[in-house]
Amino acid sequence: MRRKKPEDLREWCYPFIFETRLTCDYEILTDELCCHIGVVLSQLGEGFDDIRADLERLQPLIYNLNGSVRGKNGIFEQDIDWLKQRYTYYQQASEGRVTGFVLPRGPAPVPQLHLCRCTGKKIVRMLVRLEEEGRKFDELLPRFANVLANFFFVLTVAIKDRLGTEEVPYISINY
Repeated sequence: MRRKKPEDLREWCYPFIFETRLTCDYEILTDELCCHIGVVLSQLGEGFDDIRADLERLQPLIYNLNGSVRGKNGIFEQDIDWLKQRYTYYQQASEGRVTGFVLPRGPAPVPQLHLCRCTGKKIVRMLVRLEEEGRKFDELLPRFANVLANFFFVLTVAIKDRLGTEEVPYISINY
């Protein structure tokens, strides 16, 4: 049985919540990512003005990513270019700290940024599923989402570097 929109708006948390297509799931994931960033912003202390500014700029871009599957595209090449530049900035600032896999731990907001990274990966996977489902969207979206997930990782490294927190290597027994 397909659910229909309730008459009482208090029983309806999102206009597309009863859809059976994956578009709604994608939109909820991007919203979740935006919320995770809000948590990170609330935990940034002194000495992180550059990270704060980047995350504040990123939140609206993530909502642009959100609406770009159902509505018109809101992610552009210059957004990817900007995010790649910021990625490179943080990567160069903490060059050599990570040479392999590390465990996702550290002081706040590092674990929260790892959750952002994981949610970014989920968004990429959801875009794959949406495409498989037949949904058409601009190729910029998965490119942006991939850079986004990687960006959150370099932020964790940069923050731990500034705080003097060591990375904990993970040595796989599987590969």
